[in-house]
Amino acid sequence: MPPADQPRNPPDAATIEAIARATIAGLPAEFRAHLGDVVLIVEDLADDETLDALGIAHPLDLTGLYHGRPVGEKSSMDSGGLPDRIHLYRRAILDEWIETGIDLNALVAHVTIHEIGHHFGLSDDDMHALEDSAGAA
Repeated sequence: MPPADQPRNPPDAATIEAIARATIAGLPAEFRAHLGDVVLIVEDLADDETLDALGIAHPLDLTGLYHGRPVGEKSSMDSGGLPDRIHLYRRAILDEWIETGIDLNALVAHVTIHEIGHHFGLSDDDMHALEDSAGAA
């Protein structure tokens, strides 16, 4: 059950996306400058192909995923491929929100920043520092 001060109706994809975009807007400028071409996608659940590729048995176990090559691995020779994408999986996020009671904004920010961290090839410690700098922790 969500905490008393949070909405009772499950947030829709637009709400999750708005929280994620606000999180991105709060990042330091040097990070935002490299996110302009990254596509943000909010889906209910990861598809079976994605889950199988990651060895994940249950779709509620995956809250987000980065598809692409980290910034440091890109080359000027890269062309014609799909844009880098950050997928947020709404139902898995909501499941974690209900189970943990964590503030929804903080949870979506955490998942968003974690996936952004993969875009930059950051370590988990670096991702935590980025969360702190964005005021998401």
